[in-house]
Amino acid sequence: MSSAVVVAVAPGSPAEGAGILVGDELCSISGRPVRDVIEYRVLGDEPDVELEVRRGGIELTVEVRKAAGIPLGIEVDSPLFDGIRTCDNHCEFCFIYQLPPGMRRSLYVKDDDYRLSFLYGNFTTLTRFTESDLERVVTEGLSPLYVSIHATAAEVRSDLLRNRRGGTSLRWLRALLDHGVEVHGQVVVCPGVNDGEVLEDTLWGILDEFPELADVAVVPLGVSDHNPEPRMRPHTAGEALAVVRTVEEVRRAARTLLGRAMVHAADEYYLLADLPFPAAEEYGDFDMHEDGIGMARAFELEFTGRSGRTIGVQPGFFASVDGAPAVGYRAPRGEPAAELERLTTADAPPAGDGAVVVPDRPVGILTGPLGARVLEPLVATLGRPDVRLLPVPNRCFGGNIGVTGLMVGEDVAAVLAAEPEGHRYLLPDVCLSRGRFLDGVVPADLPRPVEVVPTDGRALRAALEPVPGAGRGRGGAPADGPGDPA
Repeated sequence: MSSAVVVAVAPGSPAEGAGILVGDELCSISGRPVRDVIEYRVLGDEPDVELEVRRGGIELTVEVRKAAGIPLGIEVDSPLFDGIRTCDNHCEFCFIYQLPPGMRRSLYVKDDDYRLSFLYGNFTTLTRFTESDLERVVTEGLSPLYVSIHATAAEVRSDLLRNRRGGTSLRWLRALLDHGVEVHGQVVVCPGVNDGEVLEDTLWGILDEFPELADVAVVPLGVSDHNPEPRMRPHTAGEALAVVRTVEEVRRAARTLLGRAMVHAADEYYLLADLPFPAAEEYGDFDMHEDGIGMARAFELEFTGRSGRTIGVQPGFFASVDGAPAVGYRAPRGEPAAELERLTTADAPPAGDGAVVVPDRPVGILTGPLGARVLEPLVATLGRPDVRLLPVPNRCFGGNIGVTGLMVGEDVAAVLAAEPEGHRYLLPDVCLSRGRFLDGVVPADLPRPVEVVPTDGRALRAALEPVPGAGRGRGGAPADGPGDPA
């Protein structure tokens, strides 16, 4: 029987008033078994529900009096009560196989569950999708979904997924689109395998067979030092340039045929090929922001104040939902505002009105090597010699892994150990989950105090704003000394 364990009960909530306790095992709502947090939210929104719980091995029925639409106030231990539908593909490029040992256990979960695609934006290959899944998606409106395509040719896709169903499972993509489900696609490009003519056939095939797709992200293969597959290797600059040219050719055709670009190359391709990023307008509403599509332009709009909102899913990789935590490698790693304040270890004296005044000292911005290339021209516009970038080489993963979200505590500590004391060090929240780095290190363990900042341009700009009356001298240096930005 599917069930979930209650890990928190909100004070003053209907659940607390009814006597629900932490540790109770939630089995059903109003007589209906609950498979996941989706059903939990739907059934729990009804007025006056009955919760069947198991407490100390004893089954109890608890009546909860409440109005329709009022949350129960329960947080459970998992979004999926009947277990995660694990992936039965064996993709050579799967990053789960490339993780170093000793990291958080949840990172090694390899899922292919359409429910996590709906809840958190995880990509599914649809190789385990069924007719009953399609019925539920359509009848319950579980949209949007995120689908890994990789190739449209049946034999190529089967080879990439190492699964004979890989060549036929895209029929479910066609079915989803036929039923009006919003779907975002992804193509992970592996040099020498599905690039070149295969990529051309794939993108033109998508335009021909699946024109209803909301968009398609073309992203580069990530290769860590722990990659066990001999065919997998990073792109060369020339290969990256070829990918960009192919994508842009298909984009032009999509604009003509569909009135929208649809296909986008990841920012990393433009960095690798040393090309300027497309204009911000090319990315529409930045729907694939969290897949590395348009992140640089979005950050620029935020940092320069040209966007009045935070673009994309912020902070972290993917959105969360009330009631249950995200799970797996692609789960959100950002922290809410209150948690960020708690995680900040830099010493900031309180102002007279109770607000926090950040001391005006030289600033080091911790970021991944790829993030540093995006931030460098933006930080230069400040004219602040006391603000510098601190790229953190990813020695834990190695290979071509240079994104900020995969920075680990050990690597950050190595960089900070060589930095002077007394400076401010800004750490983006995207590399933390529940206050810990991927390797289990916490900010308090670092050799220098850090300030954890939300991973968006507006938050970084705000963190760098001079504090009125804090004593800034000329040229951006503190009034009590020249400082040393090096």
